[in-house]
Amino acid sequence: MNKKLYISTYGCQMNVYDSARMADLMSPLGYSLTNKPADADMAILNTCHIREKASEKTFSELGRLRNLRRDKKSRDEGDMIIAVAGCVAQAEGAEIMKRAPYVDMVFGPQSYHHLPEMVAQATRGVGHILETEFPVEPKFDHLPEEAIDKNLSAFLTVQEGCDKFCAFCVVPYTRGAEFSRPVAAIIDEAKRMVAAGTREITLLGQNVNAYHGEGADGKSVSLARLIKELAEVEGLDRLRYTTSHPLEMSEDLCSAHRDIDILMPYLHLPVQAGSDRILAAMNRRHTADEYRRIIDKLRHYRPDLALSGDFIVGFPGETDQEFEDTLQLVRDVEYAQAYSFKYSPRPGTPAAALDGEMIDEAVKSERLARLQALLNEQQLAYNRSFVGKEIDVLLEREGKREGQLVGRSPYMQSVFVPSPSHRIGNIATVIVREGNANSLRGELKPGSVADAA
Repeated sequence: MNKKLYISTYGCQMNVYDSARMADLMSPLGYSLTNKPADADMAILNTCHIREKASEKTFSELGRLRNLRRDKKSRDEGDMIIAVAGCVAQAEGAEIMKRAPYVDMVFGPQSYHHLPEMVAQATRGVGHILETEFPVEPKFDHLPEEAIDKNLSAFLTVQEGCDKFCAFCVVPYTRGAEFSRPVAAIIDEAKRMVAAGTREITLLGQNVNAYHGEGADGKSVSLARLIKELAEVEGLDRLRYTTSHPLEMSEDLCSAHRDIDILMPYLHLPVQAGSDRILAAMNRRHTADEYRRIIDKLRHYRPDLALSGDFIVGFPGETDQEFEDTLQLVRDVEYAQAYSFKYSPRPGTPAAALDGEMIDEAVKSERLARLQALLNEQQLAYNRSFVGKEIDVLLEREGKREGQLVGRSPYMQSVFVPSPSHRIGNIATVIVREGNANSLRGELKPGSVADAA
């Protein structure tokens, strides 16, 4: 009953949540987590299909696991079950079985609740297991009650899948259609998380602001209404949500940033490009000016809102002027932080068929460098604007330096402060002394809650 489980997680926060739930499911079978794959009795690669060369990276990692498994057997230390989960498994399950026949099981992100059954089958030697169908029953109905994120700042999945079908994205094909969990199930999980010590919850979804779960009256509930109900959970101090689509930024959700105190003033709202023609080619279904108007509305309700975004440069057919349109949108919006990538085709997506319009790699690299320089400049200026100000910080963990703690500001910045470890878990008032590219540094305000702990 003392077995070791190794999970390698790639990609989004949803995968982080899924990996933690897989570990919860395996615990009753006697598996405890290890960060050393060589020690593992079972190894799971929880894959992501969003990043470039995702499949190649998966097969490279599988090759290393195969060698570790062989070495384990040669030392007479037993066998290793090798599994591939997540979006690459969903999209390329048959190909994985063909190219890596030593893999014992392949299962998609909607099937991991069957993991104990699949492990039993693999242990009995019934052959390779491939489970990449979209099951009728929601996986959340089959998770044990203890399968929750127990961190101070924790994730709670409320919605999965996407119906938007952006031309570059594989999510609708790997995660399926939009599904929203019932409000009661989410509230119950949130209460158990808070009882276990969680103080900040981030609501997760591939398209989280399209949430439409069933309420107590049997009617559909919006994300804004869900947030309002979660705000009533005693002991919960902070709420966030990610990732959102501009089309779903409803009036009640925008105003929630003003009206609900525990909803943090931070929003990740991807736009991807600043050119209307490119946005149409991406099937984003909004224009650059419509995105700007959404930002104006949000800042009307919450002037101090920190904004984050996603950008893709070098989408097929993108001209120099269209890239300049993206730079102009960034200047107009002013981001607190952002993520930017060079376009790379994903098999099976509409954009992957645009071979004749592909942008030269050198051009994409030059554009990405210019975009990131602008975004980094904005992020540094934003962080420096906090110098001398007081902000409330949830102290989450020890820093790399002795006597240092790290926490998060309401605006999602990492904040470093000198403090002993017994103050972890407190929300402290911090006086910011230094604003850096990726973090803030400061000191606890005398007499703050954490300072008195």
